[in-house]
Amino acid sequence: MIETSPLDVLWRRVFELAQRGRFSTSPNPRVGAVLVDANGTVIGEGAHERAGGPHAEAIALAAAGARAKGATLLVNLEPCSHFGRTSPCTEALLAAGVSRVVCSIEDPDPRTAGRGVRRLKERGVDVLVGAFADEAETLNEAFLKAIRARRPFVHLKWAASLDGRTATRSGDSKWITGEAAREDALRLREECDAILVGALTILADDPLLTRRLALSSAITPHRRLVLDGALRVPATARVFSAAGGEVWLVTAVPSGDPRLAPFLERGVQVFSRPAAGGGVDLGALLGALHALEVRSVLVEGGGVTAASFLKAGLVDRVTAYVAPLLVGGADARSPLGGEGADRLGDACRLAGLDAVRIGDDLRLSARILPDFVVG
Repeated sequence: MIETSPLDVLWRRVFELAQRGRFSTSPNPRVGAVLVDANGTVIGEGAHERAGGPHAEAIALAAAGARAKGATLLVNLEPCSHFGRTSPCTEALLAAGVSRVVCSIEDPDPRTAGRGVRRLKERGVDVLVGAFADEAETLNEAFLKAIRARRPFVHLKWAASLDGRTATRSGDSKWITGEAAREDALRLREECDAILVGALTILADDPLLTRRLALSSAITPHRRLVLDGALRVPATARVFSAAGGEVWLVTAVPSGDPRLAPFLERGVQVFSRPAAGGGVDLGALLGALHALEVRSVLVEGGGVTAASFLKAGLVDRVTAYVAPLLVGGADARSPLGGEGADRLGDACRLAGLDAVRIGDDLRLSARILPDFVVG
């Protein structure tokens, strides 16, 4: 029998359950649910573990059975009120006789967007919104950004020495960080729907960009994107022939250019969209990915590519793996290229810094402040 737990412990359990969907729920959000009776005793719990599978609320209700009548539901996201891949959770809660629902935040999906809360209130259910809202926003930051902004969440990631170098002056970069940090970075790759690198990364490292930990079971296809506005990379690069999801060549070269033929012959999907001021229209790229239910894009390099997304105001989070190395050298590569800021007042500011030691290395992660504008 599960004993009564304090409220903060119950909410910690909600978020633990939701995290089960880290590698599997996209394009859906991560949701955990806990049902408690009038005494505060847990009578059912559930996690949404895969898009198309049962929602957390439905699993919790099934576990509680008849005991759900008069119970309180704790859930990190507003219960859905529409028919999608599954039936509405609001109707299941009403049918079970749940008397109170406490959710962290409303679901911005226009098919729900407050309708779930209103539906429950109209039928006499006591509904409270706002419990542990900050934690809920962080948990589903990719899903929420994609729905609200109609573009994928963009996450910059790099590994660097303590003095901010991603490679030596000769281009040597393997390996800056230790094995534990590299595996942690691979887990980050597995939770994102798409991975993007620039042409210089392909030319320097010839990466595969594949998921190697076999953690992801999301229904959204894994997409590997090479950003190469001037078409400098060869069609023989390993990423264009390796199995492991779709491969896109993102370029400013016109779609009818004969130089694209070798890529098309390999089954590469060519996205040609020149920007008015030169280069690739990154906003158009993200819009096309959003239409395919891509919720998150991990930008892994290099410095010029990272700077282009930052300058366009399209970055949401930055994660840096920092190694206890001092590389030095004015010609050594750095995580961000481009012109950079003229004044510190123009520098990109981050918030919510999280620091975790992984082996001998340090993982630093923070979100871009929403009012950041590149001058």
